[in-house]
Amino acid sequence: MSRFWNEKTKGLEPYIPGEQPKSKKLVKLNTNENPYPPTRAVRDAIAAANCGDLRLYPDPEATALREAFAKYVGVKAENVFVGNGSDEVLAFAFDTFFEKGKPILFPDICYSFYPVYCRYFEIDYETVPLKEDFTVDIDGFRKENGGVVITNPNAPTGIALSRDDIEEILKANPNRVVLIDEAYVKFGAESAVPLIETYPNLLVVQTMSKSHSLAGLRVGFAIGSAELIEGLNRVKNSFNSYPVDRLAQAGALAAIEDSAVIEKRCRRIAATRQGVSVALRSMGFDVLPSKTNFIMIHYWNADTEAMFQYLREHGIVVRHFQGPRIGDYLRVTIGNRSDMRRFLDAVEEYIS
Repeated sequence: MSRFWNEKTKGLEPYIPGEQPKSKKLVKLNTNENPYPPTRAVRDAIAAANCGDLRLYPDPEATALREAFAKYVGVKAENVFVGNGSDEVLAFAFDTFFEKGKPILFPDICYSFYPVYCRYFEIDYETVPLKEDFTVDIDGFRKENGGVVITNPNAPTGIALSRDDIEEILKANPNRVVLIDEAYVKFGAESAVPLIETYPNLLVVQTMSKSHSLAGLRVGFAIGSAELIEGLNRVKNSFNSYPVDRLAQAGALAAIEDSAVIEKRCRRIAATRQGVSVALRSMGFDVLPSKTNFIMIHYWNADTEAMFQYLREHGIVVRHFQGPRIGDYLRVTIGNRSDMRRFLDAVEEYIS
């Protein structure tokens, strides 16, 4: 611990991202990346970007990108905020809307960055236990709070709430910001974006990392009332006015314009997910019902850590969370069909 750190830095417990293996020979099923490369339109747009203009700052408002994304999701440009990946957008949202002394609520099993943000921004929080079947307990979000944060579909469980369920939570919290993190929504869940016109306290966060194969480009969005978006811009422009670079804006814009290809790929991933889930259940696995590009699996008499290590030794990297209630599960990203065939063969060998 450095003697030059301030007290806040000394007390931080940073988020631990998923492993990024150096070996290209491994089947990487641990960080929910899209198995397919960016579309040709995206690659062409980045290549065509005028490198001479890189000496100039990018558009701080990402105007063309905001307008294209607004049209894509069916809102006005004034309802869209663009950030350097959805993690940055979430950080701005936590800093903008939540404060110390008013505990925010989120599920006890959810994206593990949420408590990290709370500690960093000195925000109080309480967790709402998921039900026994790992679904979100809507009634748990009806009590007094300083805001609500829910990943939908949930991570790491993959289970989704319906739009009607989200509306029930919004009705119960008319005076608090309700943040719905939709990182995985394109793989089969209902988006809450249509509710924004009715509920000015709703903020929806999306990313291009998963569905659009742009995890390495870092582009995320918030969609909400003009009032909420103005607040995010006040914070952003007090911290970093140019978060999204020129190449990222060009690539993300091309990805939005190529949405038909993107959505076809998402359906293909969902179909692969379904096939893999059926195969695992036939082997005796418990597979949580997923609306994401990953699944949570558990084998009734297996040592989960031993299975995790066995898969790694056989060239397959998955994710094993050590937390309560999910320590017996592995989270497996849905790769391409070849990746998943290799995974299923290795799992079958292990349990036999």
